[in-house]
Amino acid sequence: MSRKVKKTVRMLPSFRREGNVHRRGLAPVAGCDEAGRGPLAGPVVAAAVILDPDCVPKGLDDSKALSPARREELFVQICACAEVAVALAPPWRIDRDNILRASLWALARAVCALPRRPRFVFVDGNMRPPLSDDYEVEPVIGGDAIVASIAAASIVAKVTRDRLMCQLGLAYPEYGFEQHKGYSTDLHYSALTRLGTTPHHRKSFAPCRGEWIETRAVRVSVLTEG
Repeated sequence: MSRKVKKTVRMLPSFRREGNVHRRGLAPVAGCDEAGRGPLAGPVVAAAVILDPDCVPKGLDDSKALSPARREELFVQICACAEVAVALAPPWRIDRDNILRASLWALARAVCALPRRPRFVFVDGNMRPPLSDDYEVEPVIGGDAIVASIAAASIVAKVTRDRLMCQLGLAYPEYGFEQHKGYSTDLHYSALTRLGTTPHHRKSFAPCRGEWIETRAVRVSVLTEG
């Protein structure tokens, strides 16, 4: 007897939560998210988006679930019909404040940079950015897969950061930034071992510290000689 297999269909982010807030009279409503907390190099990029209820792009999703080509398509659609702002936390701020504080700072800056001041803000995660009490803020864990405006912000942040890292790749062709976008890959580790860090690396991250690079260089030398 054959056994039927149930297929689980994942729901895409919806505008339902924003709609509920609109009905409470708290428009405009923004969503915010960031990209680039994990890489060894480059900034954290935060984005804030106020979607037009009458022009919500179809197919919004967590940026990580989309192909680069689809992200680019949605990026264009979002920027054409929504209010968008972007803020960057550079490596020096990440090293000074730590990655969490720098990310929250960038999220707050993005929200404050929007053309209109939102009365309500959805933020991906479980922490509130350092915004004044004038903003009503609701953190949503996994929000980029649930809330449409957060999903839109995740796409804007990811595309913006990827483009920046491709430009960095032109400035530092031997590091391969356009390929790994600053993340921990064998290609990136190899470049760090051979060339050391650039001003765009996060020196507070272990693989970018001198002692780590020196230790890895010794290991590579031993393996090569052996």
